[in-house]
Amino acid sequence: MKTVSSGTERHRIPFIAIVPFLLMAFGLTWGLLALYILLPGRMNVVFGELTGHHPLFFLAVYAPAIAAIVIVAYHSGLSGLRHYFSRLLLWRCPPAWYVFLILGIPLLFIGGAAIKGNLLAEPLPFSSFKALLMALILMAIKGPIEEFGWRGFALPLIQRKFAPIWAGLMVGIIWGGWHFPAFLLSGTPQSAWSFTPFFIGSVAASVIMTPLFNASHGSILLPALFHFQLINPIWPDAQPYDTIFFLGAAALVVWLNRKKMFRQVDGIQDVIPDTDAI
Repeated sequence: MKTVSSGTERHRIPFIAIVPFLLMAFGLTWGLLALYILLPGRMNVVFGELTGHHPLFFLAVYAPAIAAIVIVAYHSGLSGLRHYFSRLLLWRCPPAWYVFLILGIPLLFIGGAAIKGNLLAEPLPFSSFKALLMALILMAIKGPIEEFGWRGFALPLIQRKFAPIWAGLMVGIIWGGWHFPAFLLSGTPQSAWSFTPFFIGSVAASVIMTPLFNASHGSILLPALFHFQLINPIWPDAQPYDTIFFLGAAALVVWLNRKKMFRQVDGIQDVIPDTDAI
């Protein structure tokens, strides 16, 4: 598959587009959640209590993807969007990454749960196969959609200015901080967690995803699969001890990819690949 050079791509989606992207992503998410924090009574009466399944919560979660799609459409129109979405079809990467996605991430959660002491307490907390299937579907259409924004848009732009290691850290800090209002609201999944270990874990996960993103030539599909594994309801509750294992995995991934992680030239910088077919 042919892609445009970074120089050509830079004219299609300018680096400064990161500013409206962040303003839209944070503005929509934080704005919606702030209304529930500051005006809970009125919002509950008008829109209903906010939960992880509420349509407004989905809208807040989709904000990074919405922001990315709006900016791509503004700069490149429908043709640009079509090429941008084609990155969902990029799946080729070294086999070791698939081993990590399928087996490695679950092992990180299992390790955290073992330390927490609840590994065997509730191995599959679902009353029926239907309940399990619905939980998997909800997770698949919720968090992974964020990756159209974080890895699909923000990461390649930031890698134009910084080496992958620093770009991954920056996106992780932004990504983790973006979740903060959800920790202040009862009824959201994050309300039962501690923010600090979640934030550190998000930064570690972002660092891990960066070489995966680059190795897959800018795939949105594989970071989305990674994101799904992070929230897969099958894995045991390992908060906050899973953070320890993700930090260890991040350090190992950086060491194994140290030559490419510290060279800016090795980072994917294209938001819109120049391709008509895959």
